[in-house]
Amino acid sequence: MDSIRKFLAHAVRLEAEAARRFDELAEHMATHGNAAVESVFRQFADFSRLHLQTAMSRAGFRYIEDLPRDGYEWPHGESPEAAPWWGVDGLMDVEAALRLALESEQGGLDFYRSVALGSADPRVQAMAQEFAAEEAEHVARLQELLAEASGRT
Repeated sequence: MDSIRKFLAHAVRLEAEAARRFDELAEHMATHGNAAVESVFRQFADFSRLHLQTAMSRAGFRYIEDLPRDGYEWPHGESPEAAPWWGVDGLMDVEAALRLALESEQGGLDFYRSVALGSADPRVQAMAQEFAAEEAEHVARLQELLAEASGRT
C-alpha cells in the first residue's frame, strides 16, 4: 500500500468496523444478561473508537461516508479487526470474550505490521508502524487480562 490516503482510508474503516462489531457483541451480551462480558466488549469498542478518531483526524475525514465503498485490500476479504461471531452466545464467559477480543486486536496488529513492511512509501511505513504500536499495546493488555482471568498471574 503506497498511498497515505489509501492507508488512512483502510485504518478508518478497520477501526470503525471493530467498534461496530464490539458494540454488537456487547449488545448481544446485554440481551443475555451477561454484564461481565458486555463490559469487556464495550471497553474494546471504546479503544477502537479512539483509534478511529486518530485515523480520521490524520486523514482529515469528517464522516466515514466520505470514504470510498470499494478498493479495500483486506487480507481475508474482511476488515482484520472485525471480531467473528462464531462461538458467541449468552453463556460466554469473560475468558472467552477476552480471547475473541485478542483475536480481533491481533488481526489489526498483523495488518498494520504487514502494511509497514510492504509499503514503499516512508509516510505509510511510519504511520503503519505507529498504528501497529498502539495495537501491540492492546494485544499486550489483553494477554495480561487473559492470564488474570485464567488464573495464570
